[in-house]
Amino acid sequence: MRNFLHWFKDSSKMKRWIMLILVGVVFTSYGMGSLIVSNESISLIQAIKIVIYFVIGFTCVVLGLIFINKRTMELFVEATDDRIDTGKKVNVNKLIFNKKIYNQGPKIVVIGGGSGLNTTLEGLKKHTSNITAVVTISDYGENFKQNNEVMFYRQLEDIKNGMASLAISDESKMQELLNYKFTSGDLKGLAFSDVYFAAMNDISLNTAEAIKNTNDIFKICGNVLPVTKDKMKICAELDNGYLVEEKSKIAETVYDKITKINRVY
Repeated sequence: MRNFLHWFKDSSKMKRWIMLILVGVVFTSYGMGSLIVSNESISLIQAIKIVIYFVIGFTCVVLGLIFINKRTMELFVEATDDRIDTGKKVNVNKLIFNKKIYNQGPKIVVIGGGSGLNTTLEGLKKHTSNITAVVTISDYGENFKQNNEVMFYRQLEDIKNGMASLAISDESKMQELLNYKFTSGDLKGLAFSDVYFAAMNDISLNTAEAIKNTNDIFKICGNVLPVTKDKMKICAELDNGYLVEEKSKIAETVYDKITKINRVY
């Protein structure tokens, strides 16, 4: 009985919605009673009044139930989440990112790269935080003027896009930051992500460790891991024995030499 009375405390903010439900029940009961006691033939005005009573009553009951459920969720979060200060209003729309609620979600591993992977990650993070994305690292064969070390960080394009897709906040903001290119000075032409991963790689044991540390720094919803710790390229061996070592040149070379691809590795 004592636990039941807790719902009527001022701090619970439940009484207003319980009262709204009672008002809805009264209106609905009055409309039903009017219909029962009325004669077989009722006037149009009486019928309209009865319908209005039913509509008002039904609306009050539905709204009351909705807001009671909403407030119950808020009370649960206030009682279990240490990150919420006492008296601070809880935004139920952000409950999807509450680790204490979603850390028991299904464990999912996603393997791949490209825009399809990013779209998949954006959808999955709405249902669970136990996501591990194993992302490809490959040389896309673009002709940058920077040295080989910078060229390697260009290969982390799918890594940074995967992290942006798993961002707890607005992924477009993180995408904008990671893709920002400097327009002047020694860093001209470089993206922020290139400079960031170069610095993280220097202070970490290797690129895989740098990516793991970045997962913690950015506080993403899950983990992004590279498919390998080694540098890699996408190469194609043609039927005539010719070897193409840049992905972007495979189609052009096959067309020029009028030959078939024997294998891709």
